[in-house]
Amino acid sequence: MTTPPIPRDIPDLPAVPGTPVLMPGYVPATAVVAPVRRPATAVFRLLTAVLASAGVALELLLGSPDRILSYFGVQAAVLLTLVSLASARRAWQAGRPLPSFLTGAALLYAVVSSLVYHLLLGHTTPPFSMTGSTHLPVAWHGQWLALQLLYTAAPAAALVDWLLLTAPGRLHLRQTPAWMLYPLAYLTFTLVRAELVLPGTPGRYLYPFLDAEQHSYRATLANALLLGLACYALAVLLVALDHTRPNPVGRRP
Repeated sequence: MTTPPIPRDIPDLPAVPGTPVLMPGYVPATAVVAPVRRPATAVFRLLTAVLASAGVALELLLGSPDRILSYFGVQAAVLLTLVSLASARRAWQAGRPLPSFLTGAALLYAVVSSLVYHLLLGHTTPPFSMTGSTHLPVAWHGQWLALQLLYTAAPAAALVDWLLLTAPGRLHLRQTPAWMLYPLAYLTFTLVRAELVLPGTPGRYLYPFLDAEQHSYRATLANALLLGLACYALAVLLVALDHTRPNPVGRRP
């Protein structure tokens, strides 16, 4: 079996009419800018994780784990710890940053828990306590330190990280509705948990503004709605600020 000979003269193909146009395409920043190690950023994020985890650990030493881990602020601190550790590792190894959906959620929940504590809980009588111990001097001093770590130091460190160590423009409005799913799930959890605890048990309702036994379910849900709207407004504000603030890290991620 023989193959036909290849013709020596191949006619030219007709030219494509018009001016060739290159279609725009997305080029990731990592394809243009070489990854850069950021040891100082890694150390600061490690410190943020230490502050948040220390607050959680101290609360666990002072109170019942099942009660302590049921608080929104403690859960937010656990998330902040994990996100900060992962972000520190990537900054140290010149890796790509974590998804903005995850880092934005950790920042939002930390700030929300801090504002709720300082605006609604920090000046109550008797003093707000996640362990229920407000009279023993040693326990109260430890409780005060834990509250400051959880609701002041760790959220402040997360804000500094976002403002000074994170490139802007990574948060988006389309992420905000999904961020509200966790507060909604937490509201459901805390109300269901209260129904499973005997009436009159200390710590049945974790937050006084969500105490349906004292305020009725109608007032409790109204309080939850106001807090939810405030949380969503804060999420939108963070996104807006993220797109208007200056870039503190240049072209680095």
